[in-house]
Amino acid sequence: MIPIRHFVSIVVSLSLLGSLTLWSGNMDAGATAPAKAYFAGGCFWCMEEAFEQVEGVIEVVSGYMGGTVANPSYEQVSGGSTGHAESVEVSYDPAKVSYQKLLDVFWRNVDPITPNAQFCDHGSQYRSAVFYGTDEEQRLTAESKAAIERSKRFSAPIVTQVVKASVFYPAEDYHQDFYKKNPLRYKSYKFGCGRARRLETLWGTP
Repeated sequence: MIPIRHFVSIVVSLSLLGSLTLWSGNMDAGATAPAKAYFAGGCFWCMEEAFEQVEGVIEVVSGYMGGTVANPSYEQVSGGSTGHAESVEVSYDPAKVSYQKLLDVFWRNVDPITPNAQFCDHGSQYRSAVFYGTDEEQRLTAESKAAIERSKRFSAPIVTQVVKASVFYPAEDYHQDFYKKNPLRYKSYKFGCGRARRLETLWGTP
């Protein structure tokens, strides 16, 4: 007869083996590790809303990128003294949505011909920018920008920055998903700022 402590040990070992096998099977089932992309397009509340409508986007986080101060606060960034731009971190599934598609969404939601401003918000903290993380992202961004320039859609030059991604600092909790948590205040800001009207003027009706 097997001693009870040995029996329990065998059962536990078999359970762990089963769990590891199941976990390994799930990993082999084609799960794709999320990728991240970074964009600045003025008010990060609005950019959150734009990207979260895209199939394949997992999460969008509002924050700050492109500055020189560590862990900046919203008050510091909005004051324009840190060099950061209001930005978003877009986590997405590359098997469901491409970086090129994210670029298309980005361009369609920014004013690319006005420097250091987006709609009613003015200052370098509201500049438009693509923060690329890889050589491939840099290439795709440059190509998409060049395609817009060749289209002659705008009489003014595109001033959107294309720069290497730096440290991304998430914004304070009350900024995250602001358009969902405070829909009336958000809509009042968005339309009062003239964002929708300007985008339609620039890009036409979606």
